[in-house]
Amino acid sequence: MTILNNFESCREVKWCPGCGNYAILMTVQKTLHSLGISNKNTVFISGIGCSGRFPYYVNSYGFHTLHGRSPAVATGLCLSRSDLNVWLVIGDGDGFSIGLAHVLHMVRRNINLNVLFINNKIYALTKGQYSPTSEKGTLTKSSPFGSIERSINPLLMILSAGCTFVARAVDSDSSKLKDIVLKGFNHKGTSFIEILQNCNVFNNKIYSDITDSHDRLDKVIYLENEKPLVFGSNLEKKLCLSKNLSFHIKEKDSSDEYLFHDTNSDNFLQLMLASLSFSDIPFPLGVFRSVDKETHEESFLKSSINNKNKFSSLDNFLSEI
Repeated sequence: MTILNNFESCREVKWCPGCGNYAILMTVQKTLHSLGISNKNTVFISGIGCSGRFPYYVNSYGFHTLHGRSPAVATGLCLSRSDLNVWLVIGDGDGFSIGLAHVLHMVRRNINLNVLFINNKIYALTKGQYSPTSEKGTLTKSSPFGSIERSINPLLMILSAGCTFVARAVDSDSSKLKDIVLKGFNHKGTSFIEILQNCNVFNNKIYSDITDSHDRLDKVIYLENEKPLVFGSNLEKKLCLSKNLSFHIKEKDSSDEYLFHDTNSDNFLQLMLASLSFSDIPFPLGVFRSVDKETHEESFLKSSINNKNKFSSLDNFLSEI
């Protein structure tokens, strides 16, 4: 087999035929190849789930870790090897059930890595049980009468935890996904990208309203920094705020003031946009936040240097305790 991409693995890819992960993998491989970086300085880390196979299919170093524990492994690697490009691939069950605490602490620390959160709203590897992101009422093998639980909102949680780069894309839109992956890679700190992925076996067409329908442009709003929050096939609709600080939709030529998206500061509007559920119109895609803050590695290095100077002798250390 001739490999034209230095991140393309020679291993046979063993996801189900038609799985959205194929499109994600291809986009990530092409994006990394276009950056001209070395696969010898690149590491992919994953937990358990369909997304857990990712390190096998990227020609780089990798760890296939325990269920929900991949953020801890990635954190340790980033602290010990700041020269590496570290990518963490997690699923909705892996990252937001057993691994939720690890994920939240990782992003609040602002570890310098890139997170690809692949969300198909189902436990696919274990053959179709409902997950923390499954919509209420979802019919699965573990909820044959419909799930009675409300789904969690991953991006709202991640933004609230202080993540410095937060974005959302769709598996089938390779152009926009590549653009977001590039922006995430160039960000200093934790970049967290939710990728809406279609599981054509156990949760098929869950995102078809925004991927396949003829009126999808009326259902999606693409977030761009310093651009107005407008959408529609002709950008004829705009998001406005009511007096009680809730969204409402107005025609573009109405007298209501435009809302402008700002990714470069922490602001309440980002949280409001993330709070929109998949059943809401419009549903936001793109970059929610991209701010520059000190990384955990930088803080750790400063602390180490200060403590080394402070406790230059055993007597100094013992006097402090």
